[in-house]
Amino acid sequence: MDELTRVAPAFVEMAHRIVWCTAATVDRHGRPRSRILHPIWRWDGRTLVGWIATSPTPVKRAHLRASPYMSLNYWAPNHDTCTAECKVTWAFDDETRKMVWDLFLNGPEPVGYDPAIVPAWTSPTADAFAALRLEPWRLRVFPGSLMSGQRGAEVLNWRAPEG
Repeated sequence: MDELTRVAPAFVEMAHRIVWCTAATVDRHGRPRSRILHPIWRWDGRTLVGWIATSPTPVKRAHLRASPYMSLNYWAPNHDTCTAECKVTWAFDDETRKMVWDLFLNGPEPVGYDPAIVPAWTSPTADAFAALRLEPWRLRVFPGSLMSGQRGAEVLNWRAPEG
C-alpha cells in the first residue's frame, strides 16, 4: 500500500472531526502570519485536495502571491493534531466557486455548513467569495493518545516525492 493511501484517510478523518485549523502564510519578507480557517478535504483513493471558502482579502492575496504555500495545523483538546503543508491556488471562476460552495453546503457535519451565513457571501459568484485549492505535499497525523504513553496508536507521515 502506498503511504498516501494509508495517511490521507486518517488525516481527513481527524481534520474533519476537529474542523478548524490554524493556517499560516508568509509575507514577501518571509514573516509568518496565521489565521483560523475551515477547510474541507476530498480523498478519492488516489489524490487528496482541500478547499477553503474565503474572502480574497488583500493580505491573503499578497501573501499567496509572495509564496503560494500554506501550513495548516489542526489541534483538539485531547491533543490529536494533524498538519498539511500545501501548495495553494486561488479559484475565482464561477464553476469552481459553485462547486466549493456546494461542497460546504452539502458537506458532512461538523465540517459542512451553509456559506450564506457569512453576510458578504450572498452567492457563490459574489465578489467577496473565492476558493483556495490546497494540494498537500506533506501530511502528518499525530494521535494525542501517544502523549500519554498509550500504545496502539502511531504517528503517520507522508511526503510527496521531489520533482
